[in-house]
Amino acid sequence: MTKILVIDDSAFFRKFIRESLEELGFEVEDLLPVSPLDVTEKMKGWAPDLVLTDFNMPHVDGQQVARMARRANPKVPVVVLTATRDEAMDRNLAKAGVTLILHKPMTGVAIVKALQDLLAR
Repeated sequence: MTKILVIDDSAFFRKFIRESLEELGFEVEDLLPVSPLDVTEKMKGWAPDLVLTDFNMPHVDGQQVARMARRANPKVPVVVLTATRDEAMDRNLAKAGVTLILHKPMTGVAIVKALQDLLAR
């Protein structure tokens, strides 16, 4: 079973995406990190096949999440969801190891479809 780690500061979003992905047969864990080290610990302890993270969060951002996820597992795809549209930020995220950047607003269906397409590659 494919394991997806969802990282977001919105409890509503974590629950919504978790339920949407679980309905499709994915195993999902969610996390609200209070430091970048929380990401590393979760990655090492649970070993997800994909990480989906919000970019703007209070204690850690999507770029930090990508770096920590890549340190724990250099092969895991990292997907960042952001409302910001900025080419420089996108380049920095790519340098940090982000596989795919999704720009809000997006429906839950579109997010799930993008993750399925990425995993099918």
